[in-house]
Amino acid sequence: MSIHHNPVLLNESIDYLITSADGIYFDATLGFGGHTAELLNRLTKDARVIATDVDENAFNYSKEKFSTDPRISIYKFNFSMVDVIAKIESIDGYNGILADLGVSSFQLDNKDSGFTYRENTSLDLRMDKSKRITAADLLNNFDAKQIAEILWTYGEEKNSRKIASMIVEKRKTKKFSSTFELNELIAQTTPVKYLTKTLSRVYQALRIYVNDEVSNLKELLINGLKVLKKGGRFVVISYHSLEDRIVKEFFAEHSKKAADKKSDPFGIMNLEPKLKIITKKPVVPSKEEIALNKRARSAKMRVAERI
Repeated sequence: MSIHHNPVLLNESIDYLITSADGIYFDATLGFGGHTAELLNRLTKDARVIATDVDENAFNYSKEKFSTDPRISIYKFNFSMVDVIAKIESIDGYNGILADLGVSSFQLDNKDSGFTYRENTSLDLRMDKSKRITAADLLNNFDAKQIAEILWTYGEEKNSRKIASMIVEKRKTKKFSSTFELNELIAQTTPVKYLTKTLSRVYQALRIYVNDEVSNLKELLINGLKVLKKGGRFVVISYHSLEDRIVKEFFAEHSKKAADKKSDPFGIMNLEPKLKIITKKPVVPSKEEIALNKRARSAKMRVAERI
């Protein structure tokens, strides 16, 4: 399998992540191992890396890639199970948790992976192919209100209602099965100069919904906090405003006191914060990195430390 993928904010993310060279780290989004390879390069022989990915291609590729390194364990589990995996591995916590939430270049460019809209392929968009609902199922069975809400909530698509209405009307004569069928419909209502961005927003929204990405991210943060050691760090790279907002608000909420003495005079609630925000503003790729990898341009990295 020929793999091409440039890990985004590679050095910056690993610089922030490592607090102990012989620690235990969790890579929530292993992919094709770009971040993990660099992480392993910087760790001692006594360190551990536990990684997850539900994409079949990424999982199989990385199992082979890291097969000779005894420091790494790889699971085909959703990353929201970070705490469950810790129990399976019989560890009391992680020194760092890394999540690069983007879709890999391989997934975007490979027709058979079901993520690209640039070629005529099946309307799939599932990371985990064992999941029941595909993008085509969504378009062919959800009502116009549901589709519009998905396009607006997860893609911030301004023409969500119009596009949803056209989808419902079109499927009366022919069910959607391919990317070009959806592309053709969107092109009917979108000026050419805006078409690529509209397609990106629509497919992003469908992908997020099909893979339940918002709920999984929230669970990763909640469950990860349970098993992040004191001094350990959360490093999260996101690629759109919805994800970034979830991470920002979670870090902010857990970096302040849960209540003050006036509102909680008997000290029933936990008054102490659990996180310290390390990056006051998100870290973004340099101009040089963006020039080499245009897909990095929307990346934002936030870091918080367990206290």
